[in-house]
Amino acid sequence: MFFRSAATVILTALGFPAAALCVGDNYLDQLSVEQHARLNAAVEEIPFSQGLIWDAHKDGHDLKIVGTMHIYDPRLDTLYAKLSDDVVNADLILVEASPEDQAALQQLMSTDPGQLFLTEGPTLPELLGDETWELLSTAAADRNIPSFMIAKMQPWYASIVLAIPSCAMEDMIAGELGLDHMIMGAATEANIPIQSLENFKTMFSIFQSEPLEEQLDVLRMSLMMPDVQQQIFVGMLDRYFAEDIGTLWQMSRIAMDDLPDMDAETATQLFDETQEAMLDGRNRNWIPVIAQAAAENDKIVIAAGAAHLIGENGILSLLQNEGWTITRDD
Repeated sequence: MFFRSAATVILTALGFPAAALCVGDNYLDQLSVEQHARLNAAVEEIPFSQGLIWDAHKDGHDLKIVGTMHIYDPRLDTLYAKLSDDVVNADLILVEASPEDQAALQQLMSTDPGQLFLTEGPTLPELLGDETWELLSTAAADRNIPSFMIAKMQPWYASIVLAIPSCAMEDMIAGELGLDHMIMGAATEANIPIQSLENFKTMFSIFQSEPLEEQLDVLRMSLMMPDVQQQIFVGMLDRYFAEDIGTLWQMSRIAMDDLPDMDAETATQLFDETQEAMLDGRNRNWIPVIAQAAAENDKIVIAAGAAHLIGENGILSLLQNEGWTITRDD
């Protein structure tokens, strides 16, 4: 439901540019005293909740682990400066999707439009009804997306598109890219190999596995709370650059309080399922990939969305469980 859009924003940091135009009220400033208390108590229980850059050492091998956001913000230049020497002197860069795999994904989408669009059967205007379709087409217009295009999107894809605040679209269209792309660009110039942590179809498989009716429910909810959506986005940027990833993450759980027609138990269950699919399960699958890469390389930079680092099932805890010594790089 809406929280899935919010969770997607936070889990993947959208994958879209935002920066200077996305300003305004911070969702964290809207919380009650009770909500702040819940949030702070939860953050205290999260391993590795603070920090964006970490070092891991084991048997003479070194990992530099970076929590990225995929959007662009001018403050990323300062953050990247802390990493530049590590990037250009690495033996290997591990990212969620390498440039080669991103190109393969683009090729797949261009040759198989059914990956993203409804190629047969009813389109969204028919599936949603007149009132909801009007809301959707208005939201799409605010993001410079033609109604004929949004009408044919698969519901999960339309939800992802709507998770981009309208304030972010100008930079997105301009092609501004985030920290992971800055790292990959520098590595490419320095002829450092870049490898994906997972198959490039993984995220598509996660979204496409949801039944159509559930996808439509997510889409309906994502249309109901545009103001809260932007407030969450502003809060995300604020906490990311404060290196307070635990609060950034728990903010998405607190956002469940604002869900209309959703009881807390159901929302929590769906949120946990989303976390398992988009974060925890993927993190566990990445550990053997990292181990194999470390067996073949001495110095590796790992760049992944910041939410992948934290928690008992975050890659930092999982690596620590495998005997790696983890220290924050301040």
